[in-house]
Amino acid sequence: MTTHVFIVGATTFKLHLEYLFAGTGAQNNLVDFNNSLTTTLHHTKENMLVGMIADASRVRKGDQIIFYLQQEFSKKIFEGKFFGIFKAKSDWSFLDNNDNGQYLINELEKSLTFRTLIEPSKVYADGVTEWEALDEIKNMQSPNQMLWSLIYRKLKGNRGNTMITIYEAERLCQLIRDKNNRQELNIGDHKLSFDQNGQKIILINDNVNIYNGRKEDINLLPRLVAKYRAGTSFETHLQAYIVRNIGKGINQSLDNCILGENLEFEWLGNEVSCGVGMQRVDVMVSTTQNNQRVLLPIELKSVEADIINTKQIQRYIDWIEQYYTPNRQSDIQPLLVSRKIDDKTTQRYQKIVDTFNDFNTRNSRRCNSLKYIEYHLENDDLVFEVINY
Repeated sequence: MTTHVFIVGATTFKLHLEYLFAGTGAQNNLVDFNNSLTTTLHHTKENMLVGMIADASRVRKGDQIIFYLQQEFSKKIFEGKFFGIFKAKSDWSFLDNNDNGQYLINELEKSLTFRTLIEPSKVYADGVTEWEALDEIKNMQSPNQMLWSLIYRKLKGNRGNTMITIYEAERLCQLIRDKNNRQELNIGDHKLSFDQNGQKIILINDNVNIYNGRKEDINLLPRLVAKYRAGTSFETHLQAYIVRNIGKGINQSLDNCILGENLEFEWLGNEVSCGVGMQRVDVMVSTTQNNQRVLLPIELKSVEADIINTKQIQRYIDWIEQYYTPNRQSDIQPLLVSRKIDDKTTQRYQKIVDTFNDFNTRNSRRCNSLKYIEYHLENDDLVFEVINY
């Protein structure tokens, strides 16, 4: 179960609670490439939107949802707070495009294009302040116990839907429970809302609002295929495709290559920050294989593999060892997923294999050997294959 933190303001938080959904915005941008081969958008703007779609595609039914209420001085919210706990009602977020028909756009006072229906899990009235969650260290014995996923988000700018690790989720949820003396709201037939003056989640004696907005499925495959054939970069599209489809039995070759026989996983992340710089693991999955927890950091490429790829993966291993596995012991299985190399007799390919073998030798006690996966296009879909090198 992955935990997702959605960023809200006072106005949007109230409506999220009253209509039981979580959403992220794309400013005034319209998604014109859903289930389409083409777009009129500049590639930078398209990639930004696809990155948001990748975040939205990470959501699975039953995942935990926590809201982060941003600091908003004009509304006397002087410090950010974390509220929870809710859960997702279905797989994936849906699209409600930024046009005149977008549900609640006037009431929200902004566009929220990617939305997830939610339901209460264990809901508490008071939120945990940003200081309490991210800055206070009096009960910590090591830096790896800090909530680095959320700290990185603050350092690197806004991200409307950020996943946090299982350890971080357990810590944050316990902080919320302790803040409320472990007393959940007795919701029953009440409607949830937000009291801005008291900065609390409250119960209202009123009928629960029915969410009546559009719920358009998101399909990036036609656009990904078009970019593949055109030879243009589609790494963000590939990430969104894998995050959406992994473990769902939709692309059997994808599941077989990454997950093997066990299609279930306990946690799924994308763009996982692994340092205060711009280093991010494209996709990361925590699964269980032969009763052993295994963490899969996955490096994605829209081009063929290269001799520099293992340098990036090495950085991921170094970070995981210091910040992830101390809180959740796991074997590490690194993966590289890249476009198929047709001719494997070349000197260039042999040099790539040499870097793989060198990586495996240097890390033999730290992680499993690098799994190399190639993909190609077949019948307008991607086919994945593990390459023995």
